[in-house]
Amino acid sequence: MNILIYTLKSVAYALTEPYLVTLLIILAFILYRRNKKTTVMQKMILGERINSPFELTISQIVIGIFAGTLASIIMSYMGVVFDESSAVDLIFLVSIVFMFFNPRFICFAYSGAALGLASVILILIGTTFNIPNLDFLRIDVTSLMTMVAILHFVEGILIMIDGETGYIPVFTSREDKIIGGFALQRYWALPVAVFFMLHNTSAISASWQVPLPNWWPIVNSSIPMNILKTAVVALIPFYGMIGYNSITFTKNRRQKTLISGLIIIIYSLVLFGLAQLAVYNLFFKFLVLIFAPAAHEGIIIIQRYLELKGIPKYISSDEGIMVLDVAPNSPAKEMGIKSGDLLVEINNEKIDSEDKIAETIRDCSNFIWFKVKKVTGKFEQVSYNRMNSNKRLGIVFVPKGVPRDSMVVRLDETKFGEVLDKIKNKDKDE
Repeated sequence: MNILIYTLKSVAYALTEPYLVTLLIILAFILYRRNKKTTVMQKMILGERINSPFELTISQIVIGIFAGTLASIIMSYMGVVFDESSAVDLIFLVSIVFMFFNPRFICFAYSGAALGLASVILILIGTTFNIPNLDFLRIDVTSLMTMVAILHFVEGILIMIDGETGYIPVFTSREDKIIGGFALQRYWALPVAVFFMLHNTSAISASWQVPLPNWWPIVNSSIPMNILKTAVVALIPFYGMIGYNSITFTKNRRQKTLISGLIIIIYSLVLFGLAQLAVYNLFFKFLVLIFAPAAHEGIIIIQRYLELKGIPKYISSDEGIMVLDVAPNSPAKEMGIKSGDLLVEINNEKIDSEDKIAETIRDCSNFIWFKVKKVTGKFEQVSYNRMNSNKRLGIVFVPKGVPRDSMVVRLDETKFGEVLDKIKNKDKDE
């Protein structure tokens, strides 16, 4: 119980201490700017925003606080501990710096491996060539990669719960046909409390020092057990960011986030197991440090390959026009039309193109009805009696072919800014 109480106190400190609160505000500002781009794109494509940038940012901060608390509790009970003189806290700074080069590099698999490899290589060089003071990083690889594994475990849970929030409908072309999909991009700011073994106990308040039970720690460490048992340890809070970037043309948003989250959880469990072996010798240290980024890249490559070779889920056919997404508070939403539905007829006329729907709405008085083929294969008829030519139907259709003058853009999952610029330039041309 002492561990739980002290962990919660440490996370609470991260939410009240002015320096750390300032860092959280900076992270929130970074998130807000990204969310603003997302909502602009949503409005351009859907006709209205699904969430405001403020709502998206606040939810990321709040969910991140709960996730950081969970990660901190798991690490505390497992016994993830670092020496006071280690520079492991740089992992959080490095991950944020990496994000500016490529959003997916915000992952701790990259920053953790970079720090761990740097520490091990510097120690090897210093030992081999008898160069003093090259061990200034002093990072325990076992504890480091155990922490990375736990953070990925929590990340997998976050992806499954919140990964589809802030999605953007997107299109690409394949074999002269347009297919629809969703770009998913979500980040969370986490307060994380980490155990440090102290040498100078006068430099820190006694309220931060944690009394530990006899069974602690559970995981291995390079710090000798007899020293760790008698040492003074304290929980020190930091802030970090974890993120999720993906795109899917073969699954719906929920399916994609569930599968991605499950894969990350499996990855974290394997990484956790390898981290426990790193305490034994140098080979296992290098193995886990190379495995972490390599396996993470492998997951991304495999998922991209499956998306490329998989059967598109959102594609129009001779039977009708595919619905990619439906705007909230729209006539289509009121009719019960959903993503994945196939619109077959409008007002008893076959729908051979999206233009047919626009013409019918323009010519009708106020009553329209659709024959819809649901995802289950069943046909339903839905209607709306307050339609007019000035009202948006609220559906993002998947065009049957690539129009000559098209809003369709190719999307790389890490380049939201470029897509936004293309859409803005298109609007200016018109």
